[in-house]
Amino acid sequence: MTVRPLRKAVFPVGGLGTRFLPATKAMPKEMLPVVDRPLIQYAVDEALEAGIEQMIFVTGRGKSAIEDHFDIAYELEATMTARGKSLSILDATRLKPGAVAYVRQQEPMGLGHAVWCARDIVGDEPFAVLLADDFMVGKPGCLKQMVDAYMQVGGNVICAQEVPDDQTHMYGIITPGARMGALTEVTGLVEKPAAGTAPSNLSVIGRYILQPEVMRVLETQGKGAGGEIQLTDAMAGMIGEQPFHGLTFDGKRYDCGDKAGYVTANLAVALGRADIGDTVRAFAVDVLK
Repeated sequence: MTVRPLRKAVFPVGGLGTRFLPATKAMPKEMLPVVDRPLIQYAVDEALEAGIEQMIFVTGRGKSAIEDHFDIAYELEATMTARGKSLSILDATRLKPGAVAYVRQQEPMGLGHAVWCARDIVGDEPFAVLLADDFMVGKPGCLKQMVDAYMQVGGNVICAQEVPDDQTHMYGIITPGARMGALTEVTGLVEKPAAGTAPSNLSVIGRYILQPEVMRVLETQGKGAGGEIQLTDAMAGMIGEQPFHGLTFDGKRYDCGDKAGYVTANLAVALGRADIGDTVRAFAVDVLK
């Protein structure tokens, strides 16, 4: 079996972020910071750790802050240099020339449609998809763990996580086959099954490694759950045609598309920081007395 290397990653960042209004009225939700780094920066760092060479952002109107973030800020850098301040803190925000591409999703028609908008840049290569508001904390990072598994089994690999039975209607759910440690064979996928009908409690989380054939499935796919073009439905159409596995992530996931999850992520990251951890911990202990 020949496994083609993974060089490209797609970041669907065209969503409206309505759950965080009014904060996201003028700022992309992917730019919301966890302590002092925006969510999209964490996702890009995760992709770089996994060996990704080209970042493909599927954007929408009002998302120019993301492009600016990964560009050179001449005025800022000149001022910092003149004041004798190090620019090293900005290193991660400066991607190599040609290592980033942007494509516009004109309408918010679902995750599957957003991924399909990147088809010409992806070309005939396997690619990753990362959803920035699924904030994944682990060592190595989530995508690196998935790439290591992908190099062994090939095909399609998606991130899997067990969720409570009463939450399965909120996720894409895996019909599991054979299990090999953290890897689970995927024999079926269903997007947001009705309560009580889920084939398991193993959910699909916002990290994917997909073969380019998924683009041809998305080309003609109709709308699914929520009236949107669902990536889960397209992946389900490829099961049986190519190897398909779910990898249970060894780490912690925070749902930063949810307000409580976002606040929790900030607290968890802050507590782990050498510069502010003690102060935040003392505050938290005092509040919880």
